[in-house]
Amino acid sequence: MRETRSSAAARLLPLLCCAYATAGSIFTPQELDVTPRVTVTSSGLQGCRRFQAPAVNYSTVLLEAGSERLYVGARGAVFALNASNISASAALAIEWEASPEQKNQCLLKGKDNKTECFNHIRFLQRFNSTHLYMCGTHAFGPLCAYIDEDKFVMSSQPVEGRDKCPYGPRTGYTGLIVDQQIYTASQYEFRSFPDIRRSSPSPTLRTEDAPTRWLDEAEFVGSSLVRESLDSSTGDDDKLYFFFTERSQERTSTYSQSRVAAVARVCKGDHGGRLTLQKRWTSFLKARLLCSLQEYDFHFNILRSVFVLHGRAPEDTLFYGIFGLEWKNVKASAVCRYSLSVVQEAFEGPYMEIQGARSEWKVYTGKIPDPRPGTCITDGLRARGLNTSTALPDDVLNFVRRHPLMAQQVLPSYRKPILFSRTTDYTHMAALETQGLDGRIYHVLYVGTDQGWLHKAVDVGGQLHIIEELQAFKQQPINNVAISEKQMSVYLTSPSGVVQLPLSSCQRYVSCYDCIFARDPHCAWNETTCVDILPHMNRSTLIQDIQQGNRGCENTRKEAVVRRRAVRVGDDALLQCELSSNLANPLWTLNGGHLEGYGLDSGYRTGTDGLLIIEAQQSQSGLYACYAVENSIKVAVVSYNITVHQDPPLLSTVPRRVSATLQTPTESPVSEGPLPPPAPLLPHSKLLSSTNLEAMYLSLVTIFGSLCVVLTVVLIYVGFCLQVGHRGRYSLRDAAAAYRPDKRGNRKQKHHRSSSLMELKTISSHCNGNGVGNGISKPHNGSIHDGGFLQIVPGEGNRTPIKGHPPPAPPPPPSLQLSPPECDFPGGLSATLPSVLRRMNGNSYVLLRQSDSENTSPLCYSFAEELNRILEKKRHTQLLPRPDESSV
Repeated sequence: MRETRSSAAARLLPLLCCAYATAGSIFTPQELDVTPRVTVTSSGLQGCRRFQAPAVNYSTVLLEAGSERLYVGARGAVFALNASNISASAALAIEWEASPEQKNQCLLKGKDNKTECFNHIRFLQRFNSTHLYMCGTHAFGPLCAYIDEDKFVMSSQPVEGRDKCPYGPRTGYTGLIVDQQIYTASQYEFRSFPDIRRSSPSPTLRTEDAPTRWLDEAEFVGSSLVRESLDSSTGDDDKLYFFFTERSQERTSTYSQSRVAAVARVCKGDHGGRLTLQKRWTSFLKARLLCSLQEYDFHFNILRSVFVLHGRAPEDTLFYGIFGLEWKNVKASAVCRYSLSVVQEAFEGPYMEIQGARSEWKVYTGKIPDPRPGTCITDGLRARGLNTSTALPDDVLNFVRRHPLMAQQVLPSYRKPILFSRTTDYTHMAALETQGLDGRIYHVLYVGTDQGWLHKAVDVGGQLHIIEELQAFKQQPINNVAISEKQMSVYLTSPSGVVQLPLSSCQRYVSCYDCIFARDPHCAWNETTCVDILPHMNRSTLIQDIQQGNRGCENTRKEAVVRRRAVRVGDDALLQCELSSNLANPLWTLNGGHLEGYGLDSGYRTGTDGLLIIEAQQSQSGLYACYAVENSIKVAVVSYNITVHQDPPLLSTVPRRVSATLQTPTESPVSEGPLPPPAPLLPHSKLLSSTNLEAMYLSLVTIFGSLCVVLTVVLIYVGFCLQVGHRGRYSLRDAAAAYRPDKRGNRKQKHHRSSSLMELKTISSHCNGNGVGNGISKPHNGSIHDGGFLQIVPGEGNRTPIKGHPPPAPPPPPSLQLSPPECDFPGGLSATLPSVLRRMNGNSYVLLRQSDSENTSPLCYSFAEELNRILEKKRHTQLLPRPDESSV
């Protein structure tokens, strides 16, 4: 039943996104579903560095500002890598495996000996200026230890860590060390409730379980310290924020889901109460995080990851959250951004409480005690004699115990997600601030996916523009993302290793418009190349347009490639046009005018790979130009000077094929200015006059007629002799059935009472047809493929049933052995299909490349030619009635 509901939800998701559309909506899910502009596979990554070791499950990362080291925690080991180049030298490592006795105990508890009964490093933080602190699951017996940073060894024996670290590797968990105090949040033990704890040093604090459970099946994903006491005029305290997803305790019109996302807050200086809430938080409050498409009443209720972007002042702090859906079989993600001021406003609003016999959560409307419950100790409270939380009155503490939830929701910036994807599951992210040439501050996000791709995006007015997507790992989730502005690198971890990538790859953009269209705050055009703006002190000559992405290149000219090609009348020609941007659309012109109309009778077909000229005519000669249209700008890509000429009559009898490689193109650069006139038609020889052509036709008809008569007489005579000598009967139907290919393409002989050993072979006229390997072409809809030769191999006919395998059929006469020569495609199927088929927004695409080699055999076509040939055959054969057996 659960699977049925999940699959039904998966089918209903697209309908839900469309059914709630209104005329006055500001945006639609299609507009939010952003397509990455550039796709770069792993083979095309620039400046990529990798680290791999025998360990697996690289999940914990510690990278400090200005640090030269990158600390990575994996299963059974901790590594110290060179942050400038993680693959430069041998990494420092601390091996910390679980003992065999502990593994056996883990197995006795019924845990998985392939994933769970190991020591997974879940906590890795700096403790002081000389030591780090780490905790591991240790095969469901958590331990913690100190690390000497200089020697990179454990400086003490591991100690009990069950109050600081979860038991399993998949349990939701977060932790941080602030002023040598350890704050963690998780479900620590088997039957314990989720808890936020300050475990060290004294006094230890935790959340309350009764009478109102503060946390209900919470799965923690992140935490952060915000120093709100910095330059505070009221003497406010620093606060710690914890982000999680928990079971919904309230049932309202907004929260109808079983789980909801939330943020909780505690004060750093909290010491608990004297009697009430003793060793419990006195400042705990939580509020709901809302991330939804409100116009469509569609909510993302599962918080997967969070990143805190600290501003120049505490009030400039931003929280970025990755949200998903509760339906596990539905791939959809959203990124919402929240400001600290909105979170503070929710904690200063009304409270919720349980009311009525049904214990429903409703807004509390009664009197609020003084001082306000959940607030930190400020200068105003100290003036009243309340210097610590232990001095707070009991009525305030009892109110905190029963009212942990705030009534006001925390709404995202712009009241909507800044990123929405219907086909991608985002896992982790990191962000940074950078200043563009226009003086504005832009937020650049690096978001990892569950398939190993990294999306680099820029926040422009509340809408994310995905600059590029990079394939860091193949079919592996990204476990963590970290950024170092000093090293100008982004670090990614996965189950198999660590990858270091540059923050930007400006040299990838080869033209001015390509650099401007990228809208990368790190990149700008300097009249010759696309460069990184950070090293440039003098930026007066640099060009950049992040807001619009189409201004600044008006005075530059991009040189396009011109190819000359000759096409025979009646042939097809494929004109390829490769677009480097996923956001660009192709535009074709003929002799400077727009080429409009691609219907069935227009003589043209267009697609993502190029333009197809069908049954070329001399009137279609001219200069074809392909333009990439992006951001309302037209940029020339390639031009073809096509000449359609008439062939001699002898060559006109050859079957029509795609003339994509008839002539080796001569390429020459040309600017976007006036295009050259079309090449003149090839001159005809005087020998090909109408009189001479008529004589040649008559001679050919006479010769071929004579040959047909001779061959007919020979075949009749041979057939008569075989029939008389063996008293057998030939049956085209039985012979074809006897040698009908099976599902694998191999011939299976079927025995019939009056069957014949005559064999029908359809010999393909091209190398990559269906008959490769066995010489037999599979029938399509009961008919026989054209474009081949029918080979008749006579054999013995028997009236009695055949026992065992029949004797092999004699070889055909030499005159009938017309199998094509072996050949290799320079641009065939294996050479043209990419190794990775990328999926973008539910649509699969692949770029077909064609070979310009002039050495291609007439019987061996390139993949582009063969593809168009098959398409043309299907188009014609669908119009023909099904042939009967007599025609065969």
